[in-house]
Amino acid sequence: MNVSIVPGLRALRPAALVGGTLFLGLLVGYWANATWYPGTSPEQPIEFSHRIHAGENEIPCMYCHTQARRSISAGVPSVSKCVGCHKEIATERPQIRKLMSYWQNEEPIPWIKVHDLPDFVHFTHKRHVSAYARAAGIECQTCHGPVETMDRIRVTSRAIDGSFQLDTPWEMGLCLNCHRQHQVEHGTDCWTCHK
Repeated sequence: MNVSIVPGLRALRPAALVGGTLFLGLLVGYWANATWYPGTSPEQPIEFSHRIHAGENEIPCMYCHTQARRSISAGVPSVSKCVGCHKEIATERPQIRKLMSYWQNEEPIPWIKVHDLPDFVHFTHKRHVSAYARAAGIECQTCHGPVETMDRIRVTSRAIDGSFQLDTPWEMGLCLNCHRQHQVEHGTDCWTCHK
């Protein structure tokens, strides 16, 4: 009796293909999350220290992140915003020279986004930096942590006790606790944040 194992292997081919694809997907997903997940700090094209700019020099967040007042995203500053100061300040430093090469080549700086939320979350900076929010004591640091102390931006989250956790992912409960604390109208309605 001639028994061939080849037909048996052919039957396993779809399962192996599905299993391999699933494994590869999990591996890529893990790697992608590690690039922005709490506790990580991606290497940026230009070393930028919020500690120096927002901390030591006390430059307000809104000076550079002008989109936050009127947009969903706070955005990153344009090259021209940086060059506005650095045409004259610290021009001899290698990172400023790199900045100036982007300016001279008329290229945007390819910053890597650090703070990101899933696609199913609707969040607008405009609402969170409004006059009402500022009057309620909500500052950029309320959500982003003590950025004025960071040389490299890291994702942080605020614990219920108010302390900042560098290695804890953002969770919906953090938003809900803040909305309850500040008695935000419709702040606990699912459709306010999930559209």
